[in-house]
Amino acid sequence: MLILSTSSEDLLMCSRLLKNGNTVAVPTETVYGLAANALDEDAVKRIFLAKGRPADNPLIIHISDISMFPEYCFPTRSAFLLADNFWPGPLTVILPKKTVVPSAVTAGLSSVAVRMPSHPVAKRIISLCGFPLAAPSANISGKPSPTRFEHVVNDLSRNEFVAAAIDGGRCECGVESTVVSLIGDHPCLLRPGAVTVEMLRTVVPDLTVADAVLQKLPQNEKALSPGLKHKHYAPAAETVCLTGSAESSLRYIKARAEGKKTAVICFDGEEEIFSDYTVIPYGLPEKPETLAENVFAALRKADGIKDCERIFVRCAPPEGKGLAVYNRLLRASDFKVVNTEEYV
Repeated sequence: MLILSTSSEDLLMCSRLLKNGNTVAVPTETVYGLAANALDEDAVKRIFLAKGRPADNPLIIHISDISMFPEYCFPTRSAFLLADNFWPGPLTVILPKKTVVPSAVTAGLSSVAVRMPSHPVAKRIISLCGFPLAAPSANISGKPSPTRFEHVVNDLSRNEFVAAAIDGGRCECGVESTVVSLIGDHPCLLRPGAVTVEMLRTVVPDLTVADAVLQKLPQNEKALSPGLKHKHYAPAAETVCLTGSAESSLRYIKARAEGKKTAVICFDGEEEIFSDYTVIPYGLPEKPETLAENVFAALRKADGIKDCERIFVRCAPPEGKGLAVYNRLLRASDFKVVNTEEYV
């Protein structure tokens, strides 16, 4: 895997690799994406091979200019309103697709997910290529998403299906884009992100929130968005989400650590409370954007602890930007959530 910088020369090299059907890991404002030509079915299949991604998990296509929007889907009035307010940025919209988009991108669905990233490197690469990029997270499928360049290197540096990776530093948002479906009578939030429910409702007041945001998608139901159906973001060790006070969380952990090597992902300032265990602080609940920026890095750090058997994660309320973090932790823990105030 070639390591590329963000220089003009390296971005040109990246565009040439993509034009030749290769996959390249690129930075975005959300997480690093494993990009390929979204209109080249063989190139898209290399993404699935590189990640070990299930074929029924649809991809998002990334554009660099609003003029590209109607080339690949049928935008509605609501779609253009959302684009005017939140693009470029961490918002994905799902719309009926045009036939130019390969079925491998959409997992056989008649709809396609589209977004315009705000990261200058991602936008420049798409412009240089002249075609949209399919780009799920640049990691092994099911593992915590990569928000630092070293995460990409750790996961994919020896992967035969990845030609190169661009070092763009840390990702600003830290969680994947908000996904809104515009298929049906009302806009529907399928995946929370940095663009919150409250922000969206200023533009589309009739927005609903899918049950799958906080509940498991039934096994026989098709996923309309990435991150809905399969286990995601998960460390190897058993992971449990904890709500409630730090004190009740500590009591709960002490009663269940059972001599197992244990890590606690906690809020900043709580390190002393959980000092009997390996402690990984990841931000402040009153500043959920800090939790979002660090949640995947914290999960990866816990995953890297030798012989770690159990990970407990302190969760902030699923409100505002905190909803995106809570959603990711639900999936990382396979929906194991405990209100520790109920245990004394």
